[in-house]
Amino acid sequence: MTGSPPLPPLYLDVDGPLIPFGAGPYPPGDDAHPLLARIDATLGPRLAALPCELVWATTWMAEANECVAPRLGLPELPVVVWPEPSDEDGRGGIHWKTPALLEHAAGRPFIWVDDEITGADRGWVADRHPGRALLHRVDPGRGLTEADLDVLRAWLRSE
Repeated sequence: MTGSPPLPPLYLDVDGPLIPFGAGPYPPGDDAHPLLARIDATLGPRLAALPCELVWATTWMAEANECVAPRLGLPELPVVVWPEPSDEDGRGGIHWKTPALLEHAAGRPFIWVDDEITGADRGWVADRHPGRALLHRVDPGRGLTEADLDVLRAWLRSE
């Protein structure tokens, strides 16, 4: 009996996609993390319903599980551990996260949701990744929207 293939990881950034930087209005935040009030708690169930493995791909690292996941109603998620900064970071215009995410995906299909993705990242991944990949840029002024989730759902259905 063969098992189901593993779910594709969905690498999720926090600042921009989940904490939008637009004008608001937003409810007041707490003193420790005032921007956390900007998180739309309804995103949690909608993200959890996607047929993928949610993975934090953020500089928040494990703190995303302590501060962000509970506000979204999500369980503790795996976290991408970033390599130490290097002189190679940003070469060719790619985001410093891109090589680490490719390594973490290990050839599997994946989605990356971030507000700093560019065409250089898409080209770099297309040239080096054997599997399918969706690098989806979110407008940091609005954060992750239903239209963005529709793009993710369509990509996951087309697999």
